[in-house]
Amino acid sequence: MNKEKRRLIFERLRENNPHPTTELEYTTPFELLIAVILSAQATDVGVNKATRKLYPVANTPEAIYALGVDGLKEYIKTIGLFNSKAENVIKTCRMLIDKHNSVVPNNREDLEALPGVGRKTANVILNTAFGQPAMAVDTHIFRVSNRTGIAPGKNVLDVEKRLLRLVPKEFLIDAHHWLILHGRYVCKARKPQCGSCIIEDLCEYRDKTE
Repeated sequence: MNKEKRRLIFERLRENNPHPTTELEYTTPFELLIAVILSAQATDVGVNKATRKLYPVANTPEAIYALGVDGLKEYIKTIGLFNSKAENVIKTCRMLIDKHNSVVPNNREDLEALPGVGRKTANVILNTAFGQPAMAVDTHIFRVSNRTGIAPGKNVLDVEKRLLRLVPKEFLIDAHHWLILHGRYVCKARKPQCGSCIIEDLCEYRDKTE
């Protein structure tokens, strides 16, 4: 895919949704961090249902840590893998209190040192909470990048690095959200909705649907 086509794709995505953001509900970087940890192999809708009950009761490292693992489980037991997630969240709260004055760090190294936080989660926090150009490549972004030809790669890290290199700078901050939303609602895994896609004529996917 050439530069011009890639630029046109992001221009259209921006025109269609000028201010994209995550569908996880949060008001602080800490709330976002916990929501993203909980969202692994779970839906944003499911996480939001749980955090709507949790955050009014506890939305700081100290308050969630005070719940303890068993107390936290009562709020998140509807989410997949809730046992291990509860343990990771409590450990993360302890680390934030002990090492970071209860403030979510804004750099990759410190974020990835937190229990339950991998590269993808760190990228979400860096991008969404702190406005840094980072690409959290999930299954949706991986699929859209490869299928359209925007930034094909054999694995998640390949795609992440190519997106950071190839996406025009003016679109870098929001590109991650546009691509996730496009993959979630239009460029779906089993049956992409090519006929109603705003970038169909620019996309290089060979097996387009009607």
